[in-house]
Amino acid sequence: MDITEVARRSGVPASTLRFYEEKGLIASVGRRGLRRVFGPGVLDRLALIALGRAAGFSLEEIVPMLERIDRRKLAAKAEEVDAKIRRLSAVRDGLRHAAVCPAPSHMQCPTFRRILRVAARGAGRKRKRAST
Repeated sequence: MDITEVARRSGVPASTLRFYEEKGLIASVGRRGLRRVFGPGVLDRLALIALGRAAGFSLEEIVPMLERIDRRKLAAKAEEVDAKIRRLSAVRDGLRHAAVCPAPSHMQCPTFRRILRVAARGAGRKRKRAST
């Protein structure tokens, strides 16, 4: 498939495909005129890259896992996703409560105040990770 067809079928822009090729995530098998040509496995590889990105892996972390899966990293990432789901579920539940809470002010609602604490903890973790 040429790069236009891969972009159309995968939903990944041609510019991103060229970038992924530069980074070693995918490889073209040749050229048809000026256009890169990719083998049939490129769509599966792009799906794996999309899954890795959705899970929160960086492109640098994905590259070696395309050849050999690091099961410890996958398990650790699954734990991170579980923790994020728990935080987001608590926020969702609190927001739903606050939407119907009879308290005169959200700040007087214990449930809403709990949401603020959860959000503050999550923001603190993100800042700490970004600074390390």
